Amino acid sequence: MMRLHNLRPRPGSRHRTKRLGCGESSGHGKTSGKGSKGQKARSGGSIRLGFEGGQMPLIRRLPKRGFNNAAFHKRYAVVNVSDLNAFKAGTVVNEQLLRESNLVRGHFAGIKILGEGELKHDLEVQADKISATAREKIEKAGGTVTLREARRIEKSQADVASSLAAPDAAVAPDKPRVKKTKSRNKKSE
Repeated sequence: MMRLHNLRPRPGSRHRTKRLGCGESSGHGKTSGKGSKGQKARSGGSIRLGFEGGQMPLIRRLPKRGFNNAAFHKRYAVVNVSDLNAFKAGTVVNEQLLRESNLVRGHFAGIKILGEGELKHDLEVQADKISATAREKIEKAGGTVTLREARRIEKSQADVASSLAAPDAAVAPDKPRVKKTKSRNKKSE
């Protein structure tokens, strides 16, 4: 009978740690597979990626040109239509519910629903993006789709409209620019 006091990990899932520096009788050879002497033979003596012994590394010698948009790329969490069958009919499927059910994890810009699989019952889906096939399948099953991105855009447009409607009296008029000239001090002889 399985009890808490006789639980054991699966055989082979845990290994004993390789004990270094115990000599030839340890079964790992004289130097424990670390070669002989030098920085890499010491404990904590690892060399970081791209380090060239103090020489100017290749990554810094090469010229940097151009621009890459990868830093500004928005990553969306992807959920397929077949994954939505886990919820009961009539459920409002939003980001919070998807996180609680572990269908999406981590940091992302929004949720995108893709059309892989079939949906068996009606759901109210709230997402940031949705493919045409996914929308078609959800609506065919009797469900509805609400895009959250559209609400954000409408809200931001309403904020812009309200700011334009109220004139800002606190803004001071622009002052004319005065051109500054350098004064030259000549030594009197």
